[in-house]
Amino acid sequence: MFNPIIVDMNTEYFLLFFGLMFPLVFSPGPANIVFSMSGIRQGVKGSIPLIIGVDLIFIIYSLIIGFGLGEVLQRYPNLILIFQTLGALYIIYLAYKFIKTSKANNSHTVSDKAFTFKDGIVLQMLNPKGWTMLFLMFSTLLDGSFDRNSQVLYLVCMLAVLNIATHFTWVAAGNYISKWVNNSKTEKYLNYFFSGSLLLVAVWILINVYLEAVTR
Repeated sequence: MFNPIIVDMNTEYFLLFFGLMFPLVFSPGPANIVFSMSGIRQGVKGSIPLIIGVDLIFIIYSLIIGFGLGEVLQRYPNLILIFQTLGALYIIYLAYKFIKTSKANNSHTVSDKAFTFKDGIVLQMLNPKGWTMLFLMFSTLLDGSFDRNSQVLYLVCMLAVLNIATHFTWVAAGNYISKWVNNSKTEKYLNYFFSGSLLLVAVWILINVYLEAVTR
């Protein structure tokens, strides 16, 4: 039988989820910056393998953390700092790749520099923003208002939908920008812009890791 109270509770819960997670998911981060560049280089259709790689790992991480690993990691915070440091180093590597691309032979075409499913897996495995979002989501929204396992699955599904929609949006935005990328000089400047953005993210992460370490 239809129960309006349950619908109201789910609506309120969804709005709380959306208000907390949308700014985190949609804000510029390592994955979103790469999605934008992927849209420029290979279009929306060509970026689908990258999106699948990122979101597959994100869903797996969500399930693992939601069903218990998050509590284990919270007992050993140094492990989180290690993951964040590795993620920052990988982001610096991505920035280097963008700079290297900008200096590559001009005879290389945009399609020669495509991001792949494998790139998506590695990117998300070492994405510190992803870990942070998951810890925040479960610590804030996993409130025991209904069965824990059902609530974890509910959050994972909502986050997956939000992630996929956001990632396609960033790719589409990059694809739109590609209309003005009609020569190697413009592409070079974009590569420098994206590499600079990634470096800023990496520096911010490393600073936070350092502050966390010295305050313990």
